[in-house]
Amino acid sequence: MSLVEQNRVPDNGGRLSEAVASDYLALLKPRVMSLVVFTGFVGLFVAPGHMNPVLAGIAILCIAVGAGASGALNMWYDADIDAIMKRTRNRPIPAGIISREEVLVFGLVLSAFSVMTLGLLVNWLSAALLAFTIFFYVVIYTMWLKRSTPQNIVIGGAAGAFPPMIGWAAATGMVSWESVVLFLIIFLWTPPHFWALSLFTTNDYAAARVPMMPNVRGEASTKLQILIYTLIVAPVGVLPWAMGFAGPVYCAISAVLGLVFVMHAWKLWRAPAGEATLKRARAMFGFSLLYLFSLFAVLLLETLANKAMLWIGA
Repeated sequence: MSLVEQNRVPDNGGRLSEAVASDYLALLKPRVMSLVVFTGFVGLFVAPGHMNPVLAGIAILCIAVGAGASGALNMWYDADIDAIMKRTRNRPIPAGIISREEVLVFGLVLSAFSVMTLGLLVNWLSAALLAFTIFFYVVIYTMWLKRSTPQNIVIGGAAGAFPPMIGWAAATGMVSWESVVLFLIIFLWTPPHFWALSLFTTNDYAAARVPMMPNVRGEASTKLQILIYTLIVAPVGVLPWAMGFAGPVYCAISAVLGLVFVMHAWKLWRAPAGEATLKRARAMFGFSLLYLFSLFAVLLLETLANKAMLWIGA
C-alpha cells in the first residue's frame, strides 16, 4: 500500500454522517476560537463611546461564528495532511466522522451567516473586515501560504490579528490607529508563538510536507527569528499606554511581561540542540499564550475600572 493510500482521508460513501453536536463543535476549533473571541471583545469594549449591549452581543457572536467557520473550512481543505499529523488525525474528517462535503457546506453557511448578520444588524465595515478575515485565513493562508513557504505563519498570522479591529469597527464604525496597534500586537506575536510550537512538532510537519520554519531553515535559524520577533513585539505591547488608551497598570504589566517573553526567547536561542531546545520551546509556547491573554485581559480590566469610575462619578 502506498503512502498516499495509507493517509487517504476516510470516505463515508457519500452518505450523510451520524455526527453529533460535539463533532461539529470540534470543527470550529473552539480553543483557537476562544482566544479570537476574547481579543475581539476587548477591541469592542475598549473602543470609545457606548454600544448597545444587544448589538455588542450580536457582534461578538458573529466574530465567534466567523472564526469557527474559518476553522471548519481550514479542516475541509487540510483533511489530507490532518490525516498524517499525530495531533490532528483524530479530527472529524480524517477520523471518518463527517465527510469533507458536509464540512464545506457547514463552513460556507456559517461564513455567510456571520458576515450578513454583522452587516445588517451592526455595520458593514465590521462585516467587510470579518469577510476579509475569513477569506484571508482560508484562501491566502490555508490554500496558498501554508504549503508553499516557511513564511506562512508570518503573513498568515494577519488572519488571527483582525478580531480586535473587527470589534473596534463594530463599536465605532471606523478603523483607528488604536485598533491597528491591537492588530500589530497579535500579528507580531504569532510567529514566535507558532514557531515555538513547530520546534517540538517538527516531525509532524515534515511528515505532512508542510514547510514550517524548523523544517526548511533549521532549528538555529528558527530560534534566532523567534528572538528577533520577540524583541519587536515586547515594545509594541506597551504602545496602548504610549498612545493613551491604556493606563499605568497596563504599562507596568505589559513591560514586565515583555521582558519575561524576551527572556524565554533568549534562553531558547541559547539552548543546545536536542532535548534542551524542546524543553525551552514548550516553555516559550506556554508563556506566549499567557503573554497575549494577559495583555488583553489587563487592558480590558483597566478599561472596565475606568468606565466604572465614570459611572460612579456621574
